[in-house]
Formats: sequence, C-alpha cells, structure tokens
Amino acid sequence: MEAIVPAFLLAVLTQLGERPAALTAILSDRFRRPILVALAAGLAHAIGNGAAAAAGMAIAPMMTPNAQALFLAVALVFGGVGGIWPVKAPDRLERWRLGAVLTPLLGVLILAFGERTQFFTLAISVRGLPWLAAAGATIGAFAVAFVAAVLGEKQWMAIRFGWLRIGSAILFLIAGAWIGLGAVRLL
Repeated sequence: MEAIVPAFLLAVLTQLGERPAALTAILSDRFRRPILVALAAGLAHAIGNGAAAAAGMAIAPMMTPNAQALFLAVALVFGGVGGIWPVKAPDRLERWRLGAVLTPLLGVLILAFGERTQFFTLAISVRGLPWLAAAGATIGAFAVAFVAAVLGEKQWMAIRFGWLRIGSAILFLIAGAWIGLGAVRLL
C-alpha cells in the first residue's frame, strides 16, 4: 500500500486536465467506442508506467535512502512546476487510420511518454515496490481516461481543470520542498 496509493493519487491529480485524457475523449467520440478507446488508453498508460517502474528498479540499488527521498522531492517539484503551465489541446490524430484500438494506444503512449505521471512512478519506484507503483499509477490514469472516454470530447472539454491543476501544483511544490529539506537533513 505504500506505493500503490500514492501512485494512484498522483496519477489521478496529474491526469485530470492533461492531454492524454483529452485525446482519449476526442478519440472516443471519433470511433464511437468509449470502452474500447479507454481500454486502449489504459494499456498505453500501463506500458509507460511499467517502463518507469522498470527504470526505477534498475537505478534503486545505486541510491541511498536520502538520495531516493531527494529524487522524489525533485519529481514533486518538477511536477508542480509543470502543473502551472496551461495545457495545449492535443493533436486530433485525424490522419491516423489505425482503428479504435491502435490509434488511442499509440497516440496516448506517445503523448504520455515522459509526462509527470511517469516521472512520479519512477520516483516512487526507486523507494521500493516498483510494480505496485506502476499498478497504482496505471489504475489512476485509467480511471481518468475511462471517465474522459465515457463523457466524450464536448463534456470533457467543458470541465475547467485550471484551478485543480494549480491547486495540485501547489501541493506538489510544498510536498517536494518538505521531502527535499528532510532528505538533506534541514528538517
């Protein structure tokens, strides 16, 4: 539970208002198959978070506990800074003719590659239980993608996520500063 719940919460907070969820809503309307599109988006998130967990498992033995905490602090601070910038609308992938499974799978995989959720998964993974961190982040990202797919583009885009993004960004910055100060033994 140490890894799955924080990864889930971080994924939900970072995915709301982000481009992968918007792309899922767009493709859900385009293909008129919201469940299939959501499942493909969830698989894309699973691949990305699995890769982040594998990377975390690879670098964890080289890090001390303080370095692991500092790594998490850096992830939170960068995630907070990234949450302050407004999000541009994703490309609609209108020229992609790969169908209702491959288009959202590859589109979301490419769009989500290296985003805040995967960075958080990596940072939680180096602290231990990487596959639980990947599972939590994937479940959180899938939950947001599922809601976006079911609502569709018009309803999803009508939701104003600006204050949520700013509020979560502030929380990430505060948590990152707190954990970082503790990691360098200033708290």
